[in-house]
Amino acid sequence: MSPRHQPVVGRRAVLKGMSLSALGLGGVLTGCGIPAAKQSAGDCISTDESAQQKTLNFSNWPSYMDESDEKVNGKTVLPTLEDFQTQSGIKVTYTTDVNDNAEFYAKVRDQLGSCQSCGRDIFVLTDWMAARMIGLGWIQKLDHAKIPNVDQQLLAKLKAPSWDPNRDYSVPWQSGLTGIAYNAKVTKPVGSFTDLLTREDLKGRITLLSEMPDTMSFMLKLVGADPEKFNDAEWSKALQKLEDVVSTGQIRRFTGNDYVQDLNAGNIAACEAWSGDVIAMQADNPDIKFVVPEEGLNLWSDNMLVPNKATHKGNAEKLMNYYYEPEVAATLADWVNYICPVTGAKKAMETVDPDVVDDPLIFPDEAMLAKTSAFMPLDTAKAALYETDFNLAIGG
Repeated sequence: MSPRHQPVVGRRAVLKGMSLSALGLGGVLTGCGIPAAKQSAGDCISTDESAQQKTLNFSNWPSYMDESDEKVNGKTVLPTLEDFQTQSGIKVTYTTDVNDNAEFYAKVRDQLGSCQSCGRDIFVLTDWMAARMIGLGWIQKLDHAKIPNVDQQLLAKLKAPSWDPNRDYSVPWQSGLTGIAYNAKVTKPVGSFTDLLTREDLKGRITLLSEMPDTMSFMLKLVGADPEKFNDAEWSKALQKLEDVVSTGQIRRFTGNDYVQDLNAGNIAACEAWSGDVIAMQADNPDIKFVVPEEGLNLWSDNMLVPNKATHKGNAEKLMNYYYEPEVAATLADWVNYICPVTGAKKAMETVDPDVVDDPLIFPDEAMLAKTSAFMPLDTAKAALYETDFNLAIGG
């Protein structure tokens, strides 16, 4: 099995484990019911020592960096990261300690909430948590003069999220899609979420995701609401839609990406699915098909962020700029199997791995991207309320 075809489900499994307990009881996402402390650039001043200190502490998700088959002194080689260190002279301490967005938040909230160093210069978090930390004033503003590759190469669809419209604080590491997958060996094609939730031949043979933003994005679409901008009344209507479907017995269960095993085996016929999982499954099972639902796709990103009091922001910006070099981005995407956010990487992939160039789950075209939407950013209290609603609806 080549690195490209190694399963990457570990990272998304823990990512998609966001639950009521992870969000925190009482809608505050902090211990003891104390609201998270906001900061501001004027109040929490960071000093950059990159010119004197060629080091960088980088926290990322497991299985989210290209790896070589070889080992040196018993350690796995990370080719693009090794090349960055050689080119830049910056020594990177790379740690895969982001196992869950909310869990990671819990690790750093006390320090960042009190304007102290969290011991990291750069970390990678998903849209909803990136938005929350930016809103709390915990993230340093980037110097775009130092990341020209990002400005030149970032996919247009990812340039202006509502929670960071100028990408002043965040740079996408990788992105992904949420849609439908089905096993062609056990069912005919499934073309829409309406089909998934109503077809009699699929009753009890489908799964939906336990990730609230993913599943509720589709429920909002089904009731005519926009998942990027909706109100409480529309939320209630979508929630009722979900409860109605649950009551019919159409849904076998709600899952993380443990749907992979059941779909491969034919224990379920179809499901809500993440693009990276589907690529990994298709390597060994050609019967697994990914569908762009008639209702559209969910698009998400995991983002590089520089926290307050990190003392190597300039070094972090060099790393961001490096990973937006097309050949580097293509090498990374070839291994991790998710959407590459770098426009020039598709051309570079012709040399890196020609078999991947036309894979729409790594390089979606404009027509596919036009069918995507993201989930509306929520403040901490609203997120906890909606998560409570969702967990009650799915029986969690």
